[in-house]
Amino acid sequence: MFADLLAHPGVEEVMTLRSRFGFMAYHGGSLEEMTDVVASAAAERAGASYYGVHQPADLQWHIPSTLVDPGASPPLAAFLAHVDVTVTIHGYFRDGYWASLLLGGRNRALADHLGEFLRPALPAYDVVTELDGVPPELRGLHSRNPVNLPRAAGVQIELPPRVRGSSPIWWDWDGPDLVPLTVRLINALATAATSWPL
Repeated sequence: MFADLLAHPGVEEVMTLRSRFGFMAYHGGSLEEMTDVVASAAAERAGASYYGVHQPADLQWHIPSTLVDPGASPPLAAFLAHVDVTVTIHGYFRDGYWASLLLGGRNRALADHLGEFLRPALPAYDVVTELDGVPPELRGLHSRNPVNLPRAAGVQIELPPRVRGSSPIWWDWDGPDLVPLTVRLINALATAATSWPL
């Protein structure tokens, strides 16, 4: 299934190897909007590695994380072999969680570290680093989830639309830069990445 997505016309698979800290956004492009922009910008600013799958505007094909298989993608396999830890950026939309950033994944020390930078950057948001506060289906703990495949696993961050700049609240934002909340999010992620001991 993942191989079929990668072979679909217009789908772009991107991989850049830099440091051993990684960022991923394999539900990027039109599927979970702005996740690839956030992850790739944070990676570039931090000198970190990046892997993303960007879907074109006419496609919204959701592949569950447990089926995002490095066996079907040499670039993903190379990325996962290169990095020690990774942060996967996802987008979600759920009633009651309009201002909640949910940090799942198996590297709980990294989740706490990220929270230390995200909270002051986004004081109006609830940065949830305790797994009990994350809905079970969004915790990203499965052994086949790519966020858990690097040597020290990683953190899955679920972002609501507003902080990604993809909410109707930003309908009149004409840039040219990203919306301020998204810029602050990217800067916090990059700073957290550069200060994480590899």
